[in-house]
Amino acid sequence: MNNKILEVKNLSVSFKTYAGTVQAVRGISFDLDKGETLAIVGESGCGKTVTAKSIIRILSPYNSSVDEKSEVILNGKNIFKISEKEMMKVRGNEISMIFQDPMTSLNPTMKIGDQIAEGMRLHTKKTKSEIRENVLELLDLVKIPNPELRIKQYPHEFSGGMRQRAVIAIALACVPEILIADEPTTALDVTIQAQIMELMGDIKKKLNTSIMLVTHDLGVVAAHADKIQVMYAGKIVEKGTVNEIFYNPKHPYTMALLKSVPTLEMKNKQNLYSLLGTPPDLTNPPAGCPFAARCEYGMRVCRTNESKVYKFSDTHEAQCWLLHERFQNAAKEA
Repeated sequence: MNNKILEVKNLSVSFKTYAGTVQAVRGISFDLDKGETLAIVGESGCGKTVTAKSIIRILSPYNSSVDEKSEVILNGKNIFKISEKEMMKVRGNEISMIFQDPMTSLNPTMKIGDQIAEGMRLHTKKTKSEIRENVLELLDLVKIPNPELRIKQYPHEFSGGMRQRAVIAIALACVPEILIADEPTTALDVTIQAQIMELMGDIKKKLNTSIMLVTHDLGVVAAHADKIQVMYAGKIVEKGTVNEIFYNPKHPYTMALLKSVPTLEMKNKQNLYSLLGTPPDLTNPPAGCPFAARCEYGMRVCRTNESKVYKFSDTHEAQCWLLHERFQNAAKEA
């Protein structure tokens, strides 16, 4: 049985700048199953947020462009081929997004209750009293206390954690099948981060919502994701289940990300691993592996040619020359 709710095929996104055309996302493909949490991880600038925003078509048409071969299949339809009017029915209704900074994504001049109700007024035929009742239920679902009072308040009257909960309530207003969460815990302290992620897990179970989690926090990923895809310089360099990525990483970049996370086994005053160098300039991407210049295992072939994708299971694959049988055999002999 096919449980795929979202399929992204050969997605390429570029931006026009004064310095040239930035190839932010370069031919990536992945899918999302019903009720699954997929985490997209990687350092800043690797293309995570661009991927998320391109899926719901909210990138500016004035300086960005999506390659005509790119496809985003949602419930069997390519949403890159539908009109903006049709996309407005999809956005918020079938797929919603939680943005990175709740203070900038909330309207400071509108009451919280009105902002949560807006999606229902656009996408449903519910009466005013039914919408109000649903708004109160949503505030209760996201664990905001005293909803009767809170719906009349403005964003500046909420704490950071409560604003993030309000943003989640807005995204859930029409019970979407897919929830894209773009760094939902970045601006919050550790305790509130844990509460927000626990809340999203509860919502996933109650509503059977599929979640695409965009983050650089591997601790959050380990606790809440089902599958992971690692991005670097606009490409997916490795993908797999949480156990496959954490316990059997194959790509040097994935290994570097994992080594940069502090562990309980670390000794006092032990230096934390730091990946040297900077990502490549995507106005002129390298011909070979984009990570070659920073890779401690980099070879001449890495800089000139891209490796093929190697599969280790139905869910685990990576793209690296070190995985070629010739280099694998050499490593065993050594």
